[in-house]
Amino acid sequence: MRLPMSPTDSMFLLGESRDHPMHVGGLILLSPRDGATAADLGALFTAAAENGEVAPLWRKRAVRSLGTFGQWAWEQDVDFDLEYHVRRNALPQPGGLDELWDLVSRLHSTLLDRSRPLWQMHVIEGLTDGRLAVYTKIHHALADGVGAMKLLRRALSPDSERTDMPAPWAPFDTPGRPHSPGTALGLPEAAMQAVRTATAEVTGFVPALAGTVNRALRGGGGSLSLAAPNTVINVPISGTRRFAARSWPLARLRTVARAADATVNDVVLAMSSGALRALLTEQKALPDKSLVAMVPVCLRPDKDCAGNELGVLMCDLGTDLADPADRLARVSASTTEGKASMQGMSTLSRLATSALGVAPLAVGILTRNRALPRPPFNVIVSNVPGSPDPLYWNGARVDAVYPLSVPVDGQALNITCTSTDDAIAFGLTSCSRSLPQLQPLLDHFDAALEALEDALGIEPDDDEPSVRAG
Repeated sequence: MRLPMSPTDSMFLLGESRDHPMHVGGLILLSPRDGATAADLGALFTAAAENGEVAPLWRKRAVRSLGTFGQWAWEQDVDFDLEYHVRRNALPQPGGLDELWDLVSRLHSTLLDRSRPLWQMHVIEGLTDGRLAVYTKIHHALADGVGAMKLLRRALSPDSERTDMPAPWAPFDTPGRPHSPGTALGLPEAAMQAVRTATAEVTGFVPALAGTVNRALRGGGGSLSLAAPNTVINVPISGTRRFAARSWPLARLRTVARAADATVNDVVLAMSSGALRALLTEQKALPDKSLVAMVPVCLRPDKDCAGNELGVLMCDLGTDLADPADRLARVSASTTEGKASMQGMSTLSRLATSALGVAPLAVGILTRNRALPRPPFNVIVSNVPGSPDPLYWNGARVDAVYPLSVPVDGQALNITCTSTDDAIAFGLTSCSRSLPQLQPLLDHFDAALEALEDALGIEPDDDEPSVRAG
């Protein structure tokens, strides 16, 4: 049985090429429980793969559906081969984080096989610190970045003593969801409710669109930007990728947010602003106008993992300002205005205005054009909240969850963050031709956080490490 694919999901298949892979990913670092080793953890993954139990989501593959004018559809793969999708790897010596970033960069550069379900998982041994790394990549048509991270986290538990846990690809027992208010209605009443809902949505669409364009014309926050300058990261890209990551104590970002009456997400954006300003200043390429970040916002009320349903906000990063506190204030004002504009919209209006904001980028993906003469925005910055508690897999503690994303033409760098326990992890994914070295940029992120603390008069906590590598 074939199920039609949504237009948004299909876009990521239609726009994919060798130079433009369209998959997202996640890298988890696991510390074995006392008395166990990374090899023991790897053996658990091998045993789970030999078991052969796989949830339907991981078995579905993308196919052309001739009965629906050639659009893409999903079907279950009757020849599914789990050994192809789950692989074991070993790092070369000395087995440090640099070697891990290099391996994951290569793995993230290769296209997924479209004749099979669009995912792979690599279990990586050989880290000298004794940990196990698990890298997973999933096509953007199957799940967006938020959904991909949720799929990975679903296999984890806050219980450090729990054993016999299933692998991430195995079926899960999920509690029944409560029915939505419309599911118990008869067909005529359900149809009438749909008409009433659609009428209300369309009625609010025109003023929502007008307000979005008006805010963009005056440089305010919202789903549309008309003021992004050209920069050295807004260039055509190749298919090779570079990845690097670093974690910081979440408490440091929360302290900055409280001192500035801002949010943690505002601090993430301000760190990105400071780091990009330093990078472009080093290259004598800092524009006079401020850079603009596109910030994805999840619009799925049911928290479903699969598919893509994202809204966007455009954020003024304040890179034209020298003072870190001023940059944070500019960021906070921009996101506050943008979120306020979205709160007054229906779901349809939020989706429509968000689509307007990313339309130039979507057209470029679909037509495989080179970078636009003027970018709609300069960089994508995502922040995916995670578990506030420690997570485990069969007793092994999750030290970090690093996200990997999708650079596209005109957007040679992607910044994605996710939090786990007491740390927030920044994952940088770039086109290796445009940005071959990411470690210096991570150092700029560290300096940007310290500059924010200094500007706001925050004393460093001697008991808190300034940087947690992995």
